[in-house]
Amino acid sequence: MTPVPDVIEGFKRGDPDAVRAVYQEHAGAVYTVARSIVHDRELAADVVQQTFVKAWRAAKSFEGNRQLAPWLYSIARRTAIDTLRSETKPTRGGHAPETDIGVQPETFERTWERFEVRRAIDALPDGERVVVRLSHMEGHTHEAIAERLGIPIGTVKSRSGRAHKRLAAALAHLSANQPGADDVEKVEDPT
Repeated sequence: MTPVPDVIEGFKRGDPDAVRAVYQEHAGAVYTVARSIVHDRELAADVVQQTFVKAWRAAKSFEGNRQLAPWLYSIARRTAIDTLRSETKPTRGGHAPETDIGVQPETFERTWERFEVRRAIDALPDGERVVVRLSHMEGHTHEAIAERLGIPIGTVKSRSGRAHKRLAAALAHLSANQPGADDVEKVEDPT
């Protein structure tokens, strides 16, 4: 069924009733066009919405002597192709495309372990605590820490070594609770 000329004129003016009538008449066919390109229900539904928004914005430029359906389908086709491209292109910075992953809720044990680690770090002497936080929480190298604190790199290394020994002793109960903890090889800090 082709919309009556009054509906097309109302659509061009942006009349809400005319826009609604055009949507009701053509949304199913626009969805079919979109789905044939994107092959995904949710993306196709997004394409339908985008198509009608674009058509509504461009309605004043629609020539009344043309048929409305092919005009809408061409908008849907271009919108679907653009949507498909944006879904498959890598994220900014050249990274791989985004993927959805399941998020595991935080367990009580993990929360308790995190609390114990924070408590052990807070219990360190000031100089050692600062070095541990800059190194492990902010990711700075020993050289960067020495420069930032204005102390020799040897001092940073010795504070780091002492802090690691204190933390290992303070947190030994955590590794004892882990399965296979006795099998873990002791690794010296290379710095």
